[in-house]
This record gives sequence, structure tokens and C-alpha cells, in this order.
Amino acid sequence: MPERAPLLLLDVGGTDIKAAVARGAGRELGPALRRGVLAHADSSGQALLSQLAGIASEVLDGERPGAAALLLPGIVDTRRRRAVFSANLGLRDAAIPDALAERLGVPLAFGHDVGTAAEAELAEGAGRDGAACTLVVVIGTGIASTAFIGERRVDVPGAGELGHVPVPGGLACSCGATGCLETIASAAGIARAYERLSGEAVQGAKQVLDRAQAGDPAAAAAWEQAVEALAFALHWSVGLLGVDRVIVGGGLSEAGESLLTPLRAALAERLSFMPAPAIVPARLGGDAGLVGARRLALALEASLDAEEERP
Repeated sequence: MPERAPLLLLDVGGTDIKAAVARGAGRELGPALRRGVLAHADSSGQALLSQLAGIASEVLDGERPGAAALLLPGIVDTRRRRAVFSANLGLRDAAIPDALAERLGVPLAFGHDVGTAAEAELAEGAGRDGAACTLVVVIGTGIASTAFIGERRVDVPGAGELGHVPVPGGLACSCGATGCLETIASAAGIARAYERLSGEAVQGAKQVLDRAQAGDPAAAAAWEQAVEALAFALHWSVGLLGVDRVIVGGGLSEAGESLLTPLRAALAERLSFMPAPAIVPARLGGDAGLVGARRLALALEASLDAEEERP
């Protein structure tokens, strides 16, 4: 049997674009190419579309894919194939998936970045042992989440915008609201909080954590504020959905138990009679989105094969 054409995988986040090609019988992921998003205020997505086409050409290096998958952040409508809204990228009702498929000349599956990564995590990572209700929280430039009842994802436009729920101490947000969780508990929010408290610039949340562990009171205060805000938001999630497992992913999850241990304690202190959920780290790491995109592309490829086999 001839080898199948490769799969092109594109995972767009609030700051970076990850791209990879899956090849061979097992569709192993090749090396991930990472590029910073060049445009953050183009509501139509034309600048992003051009950048994605260039990245696709770079990562394919002359190969022609049999299928592709694109993940976008924010609120997406997979039925209408639209990027409805992204606070970090500035997208509004942008028809990027079909435009990219036409430009590349390849069938293209479309999904939400966090939702698709969470499905991969549930199937191939930290969610394999099952739970009644799982909340996957991805903390990076922003904060997003996806809920699963059993193995079924709550998949409606707008679901999972945990980063844009109001919390005590929340500030003015790029989405237009005030008080959003991600303004103080995202990786970027933690860095900004430290800069407000200390008057000193830092490279990111990791540097804040390092300084907190070295005894810097401003860093400790910024980290504690983030943990308390996350616990506040998770409290609502447990009360509303009966969440019994929280999987924490994204760049901030690399802090490991420095984040998870105080978060477990802060949430347990708030819950009174409600059982505390297990809070565990994601297992697929930074490539979870690409793993999820591969699952979408494989499903699309299978559906195309089925269509060809119909009489």
C-alpha cells in the first residue's frame, strides 16, 4: 500500500503559532515549528491568514498534504467555520478556515485550540482514567477551559471562557470587560501584577515565581493573588458542574506543584461541604494542540476516504 500523504497541523494561540507535519503509517508528529503571531488587531484575519499560508509552506517544504487541521483561540463556531471573537488576536467573525483551505488547496478540519487540545488530553493524556466531570484549564497568555461530562465535551460557542469571568481584584481586560480572571491569573497577568507591585519589569511568570521562592514579597503577593483568583473561579465551576477532576495545562502548568499545591489548598478552603476535585497537571505538554489537530485531520481523512468508497 502506498504511503499516505502527510497531514498539515496548525495550532494558533494567543501569542504563538505551532505547526507540524504528521507523516508515515503511524502519522508520527514531526518537529514543531513555532512562530510568534505577527498581527493582533486585524479583525478580518487577513494578516493571520497570510502568515498561516507562509508557515504552511515552510513546514511542508514542497510536500503536498492530504488533509490539514487548523485550531484557533477565543470563541469559534465550528459549524459555520468562523473565528467569532478572540480578545488576544482581535478576530471578529473571521472566515479564516475556508479561506486557508482554498489558498492551500487542501481539505481542512477546524477546531478550538483549547477544546481540541483538551480532547487529546482526555483521550491520550491525563484524562485516560476517567472522571464524572473534568475541567481542563489552560493557562498561558490568557486562560481558557473546556468541560467534559464523562467523555463528552461541552461544545457550544462561548463555552469555556473561564479567563473572562469576573473575580475579586480583576482589572480592565482587552475583551472590554473589567474584572476578568486572566488579567491577574494568566502568565501575562502575573508578570504585570508583579510589575505594578514592585515597579520592576520581568520577563514572565517564571521569573515572578523564582523571585517569590527567593523571598521577594511583591512576587509572593502576585503569585498568591493569582492562586486565590483561580481558586475563586474553580469554586464556581465545582458548584455549577460538580467537577471532580481539574487538569491544568498551558505554560503556567510548568510551575508544577508550586502552582498546584497552593491551588488545591485554596480551593479546598473555599468548598465547605462540596468534595474537592483532583487537580492534576496535563501530560501532553506544549504539543497537546498539535496532537488534537492530528486527531481532527485523521477524522477528516477518514471521512474523505468513506466518501470515495461510496458507490
